[in-house]
Amino acid sequence: MSSMWLSDSQKIGVAFCTGGGFFLIGGVMLFFDRAMLAMGNILFLIGLTIIIGPQKTLLFFARKQKLKGTAAFFGGLALILLRWTLIGFLVELYGIMVLFGDFLGTIAGFARNVPVVGPYIGMAVDRAGLGRRNAELPV
Repeated sequence: MSSMWLSDSQKIGVAFCTGGGFFLIGGVMLFFDRAMLAMGNILFLIGLTIIIGPQKTLLFFARKQKLKGTAAFFGGLALILLRWTLIGFLVELYGIMVLFGDFLGTIAGFARNVPVVGPYIGMAVDRAGLGRRNAELPV
């Protein structure tokens, strides 16, 4: 029932982000296919813009503490479009970790509660150190 809090346009944005994720996974599985990686990035950016709005998207990418991540993300996208797919993907992955790293810890904490694979995800999160990012938060 959590979808009742999303507007129809936000539901479309979630669909775009999901499609972008599938295209990114497919691009990696097809040995860094340039077209699929580029399409995944574009769909993700469109979906993010639809979910939170154009102004908040620009503010998110333009925050001073996230400029390195923004530069790496868009630089990686440019490298993918210039046919340097593996290097571009790695640069982009660094940018994603800087931009969304705090949120990844939250996702990892939620994923620990998944019935069958939760304990394994918890072990992987502890080894990667994602759970410690939000350790100073009181919530």
